[in-house]
Amino acid sequence: MRAAVLFGLGSYEKQFKLFQKESHVTWLRGMPVSSTDADAILIFGGDGTVHRHLPELVRLQIPVLVVPCGSGNDFARAQNVRNVKDSREAWHSFVSRDENVPRIDLGLITPLGKTGAGEASTPRLFCCVAGVGLDVEVAKRANRLPRWLRARGGYVISLAPVLFRFAPIRMKILAQQLSGDWAERSSGPTLVAAFANTPTYGGGIRIAPKARLADGRLDACVITQLDNFKRFCLFPTVYFGRHLRVPEVNYFQSGRVRIESETPLQVYADGEFVCHTAIEVGVQRNALRVIVGQGSAVLNYIVHHG
Repeated sequence: MRAAVLFGLGSYEKQFKLFQKESHVTWLRGMPVSSTDADAILIFGGDGTVHRHLPELVRLQIPVLVVPCGSGNDFARAQNVRNVKDSREAWHSFVSRDENVPRIDLGLITPLGKTGAGEASTPRLFCCVAGVGLDVEVAKRANRLPRWLRARGGYVISLAPVLFRFAPIRMKILAQQLSGDWAERSSGPTLVAAFANTPTYGGGIRIAPKARLADGRLDACVITQLDNFKRFCLFPTVYFGRHLRVPEVNYFQSGRVRIESETPLQVYADGEFVCHTAIEVGVQRNALRVIVGQGSAVLNYIVHHG
């Protein structure tokens, strides 16, 4: 067996040695050129590292195992790979039986208007959550923190300074219905607009507790204008996914969503800048083959729903 290994920022040689114990595996460093160059790809890093490699991973269609070593590991968490030990067990199962390799969906952002320098002008894939609003400001702050601090509650640290100062932004959100028609789901001042492929982001915050990696839908969580007291009360509940009954929270599922705004708004996905609104966010079905952990909800969902 041949396996390629990709490293995010930092050194992961200590973690990598745990996987090198498989004597019959030949290790290659760097992204394979073709789908016949490797039988698996191991990524040591977090959501941002995965995000940057998604186009090539989708092109190659080689099974991918994420070894969660980044500041945010929500993509791995959604596959029941919560730490290096879990990823080691998933790897052993793959090498032994090759049964834990489902196909999963990815999110897809398509800019609808003019793009500026450094922006995506073509559709951009994401693995976890795309967002507009407060989350963008939090992500920008978190990205400026030292890496060791981002990995230890960087999202929470970055949220505190902007939670009460962020002014809601006017935007319109439309969702495509089963008939193909577009229906307005939200319009007006908006605090958070998140479009999720995974249940969590920001290192475990359950913004979309009903999201599934293989259901062909995005889970949208739109939080409208709140006064400071309600903000203070609401956001602790988001960490545990208990915010869906709050009147100011509009939660729905759709295969395609459009976001329009009076002025261009920054769009972030997986903690990375992508483009400005207006955008369409959709799903690329069965886009990626992943090596998942034992008892993964992905496998359970596919078994029960096909």
